Amino acid sequence: MARTAPSFWYEVDGRHAAPLLRALLTPLGWIYAASVRRRLRTTLPFDCGVPVICVGNLTAGGTGKTPVVRDLCQRLQAQGHTPAVLSRGYGGRLSGPVWVTPDHTAHDVGDEPLMLSKTAPVMVARDRVAGAKAIVETGHDVVIMDDGHQNPSLKKTLSLVVVDATRGLGNGRVIPAGPLREPATAGLARADAVVLMGTGTPDLPAHPHPTMRATVSANDQAPSGPLVAFAGIGQPEKFFTTLRDLGAEVHETIPFPDHHPYTPADLQRLQDLAQHHQARLITTEKDAMRLPPAFQTQGLTLPITLVWEAPETIDNFLQDLFA
Repeated sequence: MARTAPSFWYEVDGRHAAPLLRALLTPLGWIYAASVRRRLRTTLPFDCGVPVICVGNLTAGGTGKTPVVRDLCQRLQAQGHTPAVLSRGYGGRLSGPVWVTPDHTAHDVGDEPLMLSKTAPVMVARDRVAGAKAIVETGHDVVIMDDGHQNPSLKKTLSLVVVDATRGLGNGRVIPAGPLREPATAGLARADAVVLMGTGTPDLPAHPHPTMRATVSANDQAPSGPLVAFAGIGQPEKFFTTLRDLGAEVHETIPFPDHHPYTPADLQRLQDLAQHHQARLITTEKDAMRLPPAFQTQGLTLPITLVWEAPETIDNFLQDLFA
């Protein structure tokens, strides 16, 4: 089960940033960073024969990769291509390679692959090379690698690093002393472009790559009437804020850890709260993938769409892949 990120990861004021704990954990961060550097240096990437787009990030936790992956699938399909998503299947029990089907559950393949499979074919494979081979063998002409910026096993044609524009890179330290999966300078050096998700202006190391900005927008107006909102994503408060900004009548919000597997006790609690407030339950599309089918029909979801500040920039990147 995914856990909530330590609060000191995103506290940069020295008076409040748990300096002793951070100092104790920093050497472990050095070891973690060294292991990433070693893997990148010693692995010979496999060329699967078609363009590979990696949508990754520099930090642990949610930054908005999934909406970017879904949008890229739709744009490539509109251009006449046949993309397939390659996912590790975080939170699922199957190691693959296996195509995600409607018969699978989030327990089988993970919530994000299940959600993305409604847009494009999704291959779950812990072994990314085996997964890419399976995708190419079935005739797909582009692989979209969901996460994996620190995974050197596949040769990448286009690497997009997604950064939460509000939280940025936190305290700038590597796991477990901070949220970084590797030193930011090294991670940005391997990127082809940076995607800022949201409206903030994070403090990033200098880099020569294009920077694109995108936001997520609700597809519909907020449902009328009282609501009880719950979410188990990287930053549940973002979902709650979106609902409030839409003018929703939110009576109570219940955050869960990212990728939280909802138990019968959780579901009963949510039903009790909805009954108490005489409200309907509402959650994210990703959370809905982890709910039993019968429970899904009892509540609402809020679909979202990615909106690029300059969509022509990402379209040009995609067109260049096949030039």
